[in-house]
Amino acid sequence: MKTIYDFTVKMTNGEEKALKDYEGKTLLIVNTASKCGLTPQFEGLQKLYDEYKDQGVEVLGFPCDQFNHQEFDNIEETTEFCQINYGVKFPIFAKIDVNGVNEDPLFTYLKDQKIGVLSKKIKWNFTKFLVDKNGQVVERYAPTTVPDKIKNDLQQILL
Repeated sequence: MKTIYDFTVKMTNGEEKALKDYEGKTLLIVNTASKCGLTPQFEGLQKLYDEYKDQGVEVLGFPCDQFNHQEFDNIEETTEFCQINYGVKFPIFAKIDVNGVNEDPLFTYLKDQKIGVLSKKIKWNFTKFLVDKNGQVVERYAPTTVPDKIKNDLQQILL
């Protein structure tokens, strides 16, 4: 059976990163954007990361420019913006597509595992996927779901 650990992703420097490196950890995978009305969620994502990283939780951010071009062209601008404005210390990866012909295979898999309301398609920035320590996608959250609302589900799978 396929798991999240079967995928590799691109880091901001272009190098490949195997998600197998996160095996045994609980993951919150998010498509992000720096110039979106939901961008302040970075603060909540960082708070979740700070609170639960010692319990094996990782937040993984994947910048996406598919929704009204709300991401910087240059990935260095993206990472700098996230660090300066929201204190982001969790990993931010290379910019990707989450829908369409060029969508990243990781997001194809995530969407296949947890369908959104009425559609597999990701509707906007800050769609979130919670993955348990066995690499199984356990929940999908709407872009408007603030990170604090994920705490209960996170705590349940950490038990």
